Amino acid sequence: MSLIGGERFYAGIRESTARLAGIVTDEDEARAIPTCPDWTLRQLATHVGRGQRWAAEIVTRRSPEFIAFRDVPNGRIPDDPAQRPDWLNGGATLLIDSVRAGGGERVWTLTGMGPAGFWARRMAHETAVHLADAELAVGREVRIAADLATDGIDEWLGFAAGDPGDQPLPLPAEGQTLHVHVTGDAPDGTGEWLVTRTAEGLTVEPGHARADVAVRGPAAPLFLVLMRRLPPAEAGVEVLGDQELFAYWLEHTRF
Repeated sequence: MSLIGGERFYAGIRESTARLAGIVTDEDEARAIPTCPDWTLRQLATHVGRGQRWAAEIVTRRSPEFIAFRDVPNGRIPDDPAQRPDWLNGGATLLIDSVRAGGGERVWTLTGMGPAGFWARRMAHETAVHLADAELAVGREVRIAADLATDGIDEWLGFAAGDPGDQPLPLPAEGQTLHVHVTGDAPDGTGEWLVTRTAEGLTVEPGHARADVAVRGPAAPLFLVLMRRLPPAEAGVEVLGDQELFAYWLEHTRF
């Protein structure tokens, strides 16, 4: 369950997309994106615009199954740079309108069938992180609101505790624990989690507890560290306890 409401996600999608559109307008499309190796700014913008349209298509069709990216209408960024801001912002509007219309109807999601609103939360955080990729690449200030960043951490920890498939769990031994703590700017009653490795997998519980390793800092920098966009020291985030265990966690929770 998300920590904030759908309208907040819609506002986040619009703001992040508009800021990315501004970067796409101002900067060289061939600029490399260091946090997304092998991507240029054009490729990153294409990924965001196509991804929003893909989620919108899933919701619009009320699809019970995955839809291939190649089947998404208008998924190619325009060759004319002047048309790219409208294309990006149009994808955000299409996504928001489709989720509003979908309401609580169930559609395919990354974790099985779920309400259409899943895609508002997922794409709000997806867009925010890829905006941060662009901002870091061009040297602009990264600004993610504390409430969105805190909810992004909550969502990400939930994904980490899901079915890993054939991938190793990010805590390698039963009984190992990770405490994640947003300091100062989390919404009331939120901002701390304990992740525990059990015999069955991982559990995530809200609240304060001692752990083998704790990572703590303001919401946005902490979110970027957990998403592997900034190293802890550069972000001003503290890692207390087993440093190697946290490094292992990051290595095995790739976005």
